[in-house]
Amino acid sequence: MADEALVKNKQVVLKNYVNAGLPKESDMEIKEKSIQLKVPEGTKDSILVKNLYLSCDPYMRNRMKKLEDSYVPSFEPGSAISGYGVAKVVDSTHPEYKNGDLVWGMTGWEEYSLLTAPGLLFKIQHTDVPLTYYTGLLGMAGMTAYTGFYEICTPKKGEYVYVSAASGAVGQLVGQFAKLLGCYVVGSAGSKEKIDLLKNKFGFDEAFNYKEEPDLDAALKRYFPEGIDIYFENVGGKMLDAVLLNMRVHGRIAVCGMISQYNNDKPEATHNLMYIIPKRVRMQGFIVTDFYDLYPKYLEMVIPSIKEGKITYIEDVAEGIESAPTALIGLFIGRNVGKQLVVVSRD
Repeated sequence: MADEALVKNKQVVLKNYVNAGLPKESDMEIKEKSIQLKVPEGTKDSILVKNLYLSCDPYMRNRMKKLEDSYVPSFEPGSAISGYGVAKVVDSTHPEYKNGDLVWGMTGWEEYSLLTAPGLLFKIQHTDVPLTYYTGLLGMAGMTAYTGFYEICTPKKGEYVYVSAASGAVGQLVGQFAKLLGCYVVGSAGSKEKIDLLKNKFGFDEAFNYKEEPDLDAALKRYFPEGIDIYFENVGGKMLDAVLLNMRVHGRIAVCGMISQYNNDKPEATHNLMYIIPKRVRMQGFIVTDFYDLYPKYLEMVIPSIKEGKITYIEDVAEGIESAPTALIGLFIGRNVGKQLVVVSRD
């Protein structure tokens, strides 16, 4: 292969494992390597992609740790980290993909990626909506909201729904799905700007800033005098403890994430778990990849709602792969407003 087929390939690389504490931008670095824009000779069922948009997601924090027995592997120090993204196929030896195809799924945090086992990839069929939506609304975050709310929580019209981290990539959708179904919905977030968004943009019935509530139990009793039917859990810690005191009989809790715990050396204890017994509460953790067979069903539901303006989605866009470490770290200090993504290339 001639040298001119080599192109520069900037990558976001993890320097060392970060087992405790808040990760820093300096735990990652931008490295420049080179790559041939062709699947190597003799490599079957593989694709080479140009990455367009990368998704910053809270679960990536755990991948910075040295994990044993996890549903998702640790990042490898010294190598490009990986995550969800939107990409364009540049070369393919895979029968299901051809040059020019747009895909979303697991890819490298780099300008170009060779994907030798493109199992967690979906071809993008609907291009009449913003491509960035496939990092969130039409990608993993959307499927997480859909799965957790509809499949795990089995909601009914008129139920009382509470969403924590409600302005994030997943929470903003759970609230809107609940409103479309005719539920009463309250969300919490960590700034005035986010609370305004929840009430004025996403249509939540009420919203509160958890940082301004010294007593979370009292706050929840104010907004849910009759208790909570459905709690979509993104936070954990003290918030979960307060929610457990306020669940209604036969309430459901979908445990999607616990971002308050990811940087702790030791997880905070949960004190009020016993309340799930008299209230007959069902509390279930879930991993979205177990439900990807429902993706076509989700698209059938959500695409018309997007086109009719019934679903709104807010994105927080960082420009250039160099900005990726800062964008990812921002998730853990609440810097992002809406779905955090990184633009690597727009074409």
